Amino acid sequence: MKSLTKLTLATISFLCSALPPLPSSAGEPVSKQVPARVELHQIHTLTLSDAEFLKGESNDNQVSVSGQLRIAQGLGRLPVVMILHGSGGIGSNIDIWSREFNEMGISTFVIDSFTGRGLTNVNSDQAALGRLNMILDSYRALEILIKHPRVDPSRIALMGFSRGGQATLYASLKRFHQTWNRSGLEFAAYLPFYPDCMTTYVSDSDVADRPIRIFLATLDDYNPAAPCKAFVTRLQGAGRDIQFTEYPNASHAFDVPLGSLKPAVMQGGQTVRNCTIREEPVGQLINAATKVPFTYKDPCVELGPHLGYDPAATQSAKQTIKKFLNAVFKLE
Repeated sequence: MKSLTKLTLATISFLCSALPPLPSSAGEPVSKQVPARVELHQIHTLTLSDAEFLKGESNDNQVSVSGQLRIAQGLGRLPVVMILHGSGGIGSNIDIWSREFNEMGISTFVIDSFTGRGLTNVNSDQAALGRLNMILDSYRALEILIKHPRVDPSRIALMGFSRGGQATLYASLKRFHQTWNRSGLEFAAYLPFYPDCMTTYVSDSDVADRPIRIFLATLDDYNPAAPCKAFVTRLQGAGRDIQFTEYPNASHAFDVPLGSLKPAVMQGGQTVRNCTIREEPVGQLINAATKVPFTYKDPCVELGPHLGYDPAATQSAKQTIKKFLNAVFKLE
């Protein structure tokens, strides 16, 4: 009897969540930017060093981080964009993007990789968390989403910004999927915004057979555009479906609406813009200039990159992303 009651309640919950939105009290339709339902999910993951991640070595540092699922208005199983934040945590741009996607009938799943690990931001201490942990978080979140009754497992894209953009870009590596992705599925597309491309990983040209679209800012002195463009050229030469869009007047974090219109210095913010980091041998990240293991105390690590909001670049990026997802998710 108890199991039957649980089943009945679960069925009622699912049916209610699938209902179309009710009109507002004024008789006007509810904005499609308003999700039909919001859920918070625990993601059971690990906190790894970059070396452990690269070598495929688990440890006992189990941790639970959280993910917010905003289910768009609509019926049945919907596409999802999973979103990874940057070094400052979940910023205002992520809420804006979530609303844009919900309006399109696309659900979003925003991962908070920091709070569960006792962090708020790592801007001035990038060593506080291995950069590859967010890749593992995204794979563990994929295990959750593919079982959700309102999610279409074949239509889940990964999107990330800055540190999260780097994780999004390299989450595409087949090597990492084979080692850490237990879901049995891949993301439908990868959408990194102004990622850090200063590191070369072993077999990093062997990526998933899915489209990768990178969004760069010419004036970015946090994560420079040039190394990312070189990476794209190298992968295109290997026959991969990868492209970049560059905004000539934009700076790092150009889509963050609370940022200054005139790029401002991030006091104490660490950048590896003048570093060349290479995985050599497998599992060992070295400073290519010194041939010794890389650390954030290396002389090439600098402080004080600029951040700035660019409304024109943001609007253009939104249009490009929407057109791309319409095609990938077959919304039209």
